[in-house]
Formats: sequence, structure tokens, C-alpha cells
Amino acid sequence: MNLPNKLTIFRIILVPVMVIIPFFHIEATLWNIPITYLLIDFIFIIAACTDKLDGYLARSRNQITTFGKFLDPIADKILVIAAMVMLVEMERLPAWIPIIIITREFVVSGYRLVAVEKNGKVIAANMWGKLKTVTQMIAISLAFIDLNAYGTIFKGELTGFAFVINLLVTLLMSVAVIATIFSGWEYLKGSKELFKNSI
Repeated sequence: MNLPNKLTIFRIILVPVMVIIPFFHIEATLWNIPITYLLIDFIFIIAACTDKLDGYLARSRNQITTFGKFLDPIADKILVIAAMVMLVEMERLPAWIPIIIITREFVVSGYRLVAVEKNGKVIAANMWGKLKTVTQMIAISLAFIDLNAYGTIFKGELTGFAFVINLLVTLLMSVAVIATIFSGWEYLKGSKELFKNSI
């Protein structure tokens, strides 16, 4: 097994590690942020970095494999969905945000499967899809160390660091949702031709 594929598997392994950390009930804090949240965030950032690294290594070393093409996007989705579900449970994120993002992932994944089967073409991510990925990764990374829920800035109760971090999370997560919707719409527009004469 080559290094890019090992990194992809490592990213999947990090997800259950990230999920079980809250069960240890670590009481200590650092910079007024619970160590639990900092550990979760640290693991998420490492996992997110392996996403970029495995793709770069696969391309630069000419080690792109069918296994990698299959597992890499699955690993990304597992990581993002797990993190968002955790944030919903922590009451940092409203449930409608991951619902929109997960729905888009199902639609796009289905579209890509049909495109590969029908035309033999692998559909690359569009501009909106790339924007969605970048903004949601940064937003999730910040959300784990934001002690306030998404959109708390609009209540006018936050100041200093709390205001800045919540503003960034709210702004970036909102951009990610908008990019998710537009990205999904671009795929849906393309599906007209793909499903032509088959409905």
C-alpha cells in the first residue's frame, strides 16, 4: 500500500479517536478553552491536513490508484459529517447546516457514480465545491474552540476574542452553506443531460 492511501486510512482512523475524546471528561482548560475541545480540534486539523497531503503525494509521485480514488472522498465525508454531528451535539451548530451539507453530498456522490457508469468520466469538483471544502474545514476547526453557538454575535452579547471567533465561524460556515447549495445546483443542472431519455 502506498503512502497516500495509508494517509487516507489514517484520516479515517482519526475520526473515532476524535469522537471518543469527550467521554474522558477532561476538566482542565487552556486559554479558558476546555482541553477536550482543543484535543478534538487538534485531531480534526491533523486529519484535514492529511486530505491535502495524500492528494498532493498521489499526484506528485504518480501513485493515484483506484483504491485511493474510491476511499479518499469517503474519508473526507466521514470526517466532516462526524465533526458536524459533534458540533450539533455540543450545541455549537444548528442541525440544518449539516443536513444541507449531507444532502448535497448524497446528491453529488450519486451523480458522480452515474456519470462514471454512463460516460466513464470522473467528475471533478467545481469552483463552488472547492470553496465549500475550504470554508467548511476552517469553520469547523474554529467552531471547536468557539464556546458560543453559531450566530451568537447577532445577540450583541460578545466582545473581544469571543466576538472575533464567533464572527469568523458564523461567516465561514454561512459561506460554506451557500457554496454547498450552489455547488449542488451546478451538478443538478448537469444531470439534465446525464439523465436525458432515461426517465
